[in-house]
Amino acid sequence: MAVLGNHTPRQCGIATFTADLSDAITGEFPNQDCFVMAMNDSGRQYTYPAAVRFEIGEADLPAYRRGADFLNVNEVEVVSLQHEYGIFGGKAGSHVLALLRELRMPIVTTLHTILETPSPAQKVVMDELMQLSERVIVMSSHGAALLKRVHGVSGDKIDLIPHGIPSFPCPIQSKSLLDVEGKAVILTFGLLSPDKGIEHVIDALPDILARHPDTVYIVLGATHPHVKMNHGEAYRLMLENRAQRLGVGENVIFHNRFVSQSELTRFISAADIYITPYLKPDQITSGTLAYAVGSGKAVISTPYWYASELLEDGRGILVPWRDSESIAREVNGLLGDEEKRRSLGARAADYGRDMGWPTVARRYMQSFEQARIDHTQRRRSAFERKTFVMRFADLPEVKLDHMLAMTDDTGILQHATFNVPRYADGYCLDDNARALLVMALVEDAGTEDPKLVREATSRYLGFVSHAFNPDTGRFRNFMSYTRDWVEECGSEDSQGRSLWALGTLVGRSRDPGCKGLASQLFQSGLHAVSGFTSPRAWAYALLGIDEYLRAFQGHTHMQGVQKLLSERLLDLYQRTSSPGFPWFEDRLTYCNARLPQALLVSGAWMEHDEMIATGLRSLAFLVSEQRSPEGYFAPIGSNGFYVRGGTRAEFDQQPVEACATIAACLEAQRITGDAKWTESARSAFRWFFGENQLEQPLYDSETGGCRDGLHADRVNENQGAESSLGFLLSLLDMRAAHRVADVSLRDTSFVAQPSKAMAASKTA
Repeated sequence: MAVLGNHTPRQCGIATFTADLSDAITGEFPNQDCFVMAMNDSGRQYTYPAAVRFEIGEADLPAYRRGADFLNVNEVEVVSLQHEYGIFGGKAGSHVLALLRELRMPIVTTLHTILETPSPAQKVVMDELMQLSERVIVMSSHGAALLKRVHGVSGDKIDLIPHGIPSFPCPIQSKSLLDVEGKAVILTFGLLSPDKGIEHVIDALPDILARHPDTVYIVLGATHPHVKMNHGEAYRLMLENRAQRLGVGENVIFHNRFVSQSELTRFISAADIYITPYLKPDQITSGTLAYAVGSGKAVISTPYWYASELLEDGRGILVPWRDSESIAREVNGLLGDEEKRRSLGARAADYGRDMGWPTVARRYMQSFEQARIDHTQRRRSAFERKTFVMRFADLPEVKLDHMLAMTDDTGILQHATFNVPRYADGYCLDDNARALLVMALVEDAGTEDPKLVREATSRYLGFVSHAFNPDTGRFRNFMSYTRDWVEECGSEDSQGRSLWALGTLVGRSRDPGCKGLASQLFQSGLHAVSGFTSPRAWAYALLGIDEYLRAFQGHTHMQGVQKLLSERLLDLYQRTSSPGFPWFEDRLTYCNARLPQALLVSGAWMEHDEMIATGLRSLAFLVSEQRSPEGYFAPIGSNGFYVRGGTRAEFDQQPVEACATIAACLEAQRITGDAKWTESARSAFRWFFGENQLEQPLYDSETGGCRDGLHADRVNENQGAESSLGFLLSLLDMRAAHRVADVSLRDTSFVAQPSKAMAASKTA
């Protein structure tokens, strides 16, 4: 997560708040990566701690947009915005909207200022900010009421979380450390500005000193940087002159500096009374007042909104505006009655128990989690109102750029960081087999440069060939970047995928060298499959046999293996399926649609009606389970899958599931001529382009790659080989279906085609 706001060493209340909040979240949730995006005031640069990873100059509009890119690229899950009009550039702080509009993740806004009568510009900014924010945090009930009344914000969207406070252990002899031992201490701290009303406390001092001569008034804090920049130290000098004129100069101590947390602890501990004589009635929060209440001090304040709420029920004393006589009366009353002063402080401290930063950090995390839920639901609602259309004319061109960028002299690398190959993870047979399958289909389509096709096909076929161990009849799968095999025998599934790719190359390639080597490897690698137990390995091998028989349909041994594996798959279905769960296993896991697809292609070749019927029945069940309540494609999530009788995992959704579903549905349409399968294939294909729960595309039209998956709250921005090849296979299948259907570019339905079994029969 990222917190956007001012940060220390910038001197202001929001800077302190942002630093304390991010530190508290990190302290309470050490596994949570929480960093800060800091706002810089004009012309200033600060030496920030490591928690600050990005800086924005308040007047630099392009920097706001760069900030949005930074947050999106770094896959931030939640942005916590600390809002005050004056810390952002543009009219009424409007520049920040340029950043927020571009964000893909939920925004939780903490409001440090809420105005009862905002200017037209301020209202426009706040209204849009409320629309962009998933949740809004306020620090008082009055603030929540203002949001509802002035800006029409729903109460369901508002979280009331108090201003956090640090712990205040009492330092021993704190008064002696500050050289005020034996004195009654009145304290005001915070950045100085003319709206603080400190002059009214100074005006009250003659009456206070008349009854309690050993009293000092400490004014702790530097002049606000913006005030100092525009007016210098005029306000502080006025206060000093006023004290001298009233004869109380020796009893007013100015500490003109921005103090550390440890120093602040000493000053608060030394204080007998804390006072905030502020002049702005619409102040919606005050960190200094929160600190004083939480530390258990007797507090006197003017009745601005936050003070009125925080000090009610006997937690403090309110005095009228600009009323030095009332201030003197109340101070004298407290200094002359220690029991009253202690009782007031005890009630304040009891109220402040829920204001400690650890507690506040946990409340913020609850708000962030709710924001993620709200964000997902809102996107779903928006999706329901939007119609996605994809006709055959809308299919993009096949773009191999990312696949080739992921490929070196050895083969295609497994993983990427964003769209950059990640060498540390090396290579695998699975992905090189997929890449070989892509190139076989590309060659068959005849749309790419033959030289490029030949070179790429040779690269991937060479990897698959090198992976085969003739001594064992098995393929190895994983290879390090140093070209060392990290295993002697790969998985059954990787062997099946290799056979599928090799069979397809045999069936579709026009290159005699590639076709010959692929045929040898296919036949050599097929022997081991009869001993496999993985249904998906059987299915992949059957898809390869189906392709192999394109070239050699009279190969009786191959037909025998096809019969063996397809009947084994059919038998598995018959033994395992139930009326409510007509499937091959007791769970739906990965690449599910390849199982019914294998039965469909094998049943069509063998003219096996029961096999075709079973393939259609199981595929119909899968399609129904992969449909959201709103009617769009939602594949089984890999984060738990779906066990019969259990809860279906909604995320993480993988591109290979869409890829498999598209191919299986197109096969069902070719066999049956039923247009419903066409629409199911289209629905799965549109998932790549944003017809999904997050309404975000996975296909990257700039690179030609595909993002690795759909999480509950975001798209995985990495473009690995598996996902990118899965998209290319899906696109090639969709384009091939369009060619075979021989329809106009504007048509939205396929023409029924004869099954392979019928075609083979006619050929014979």
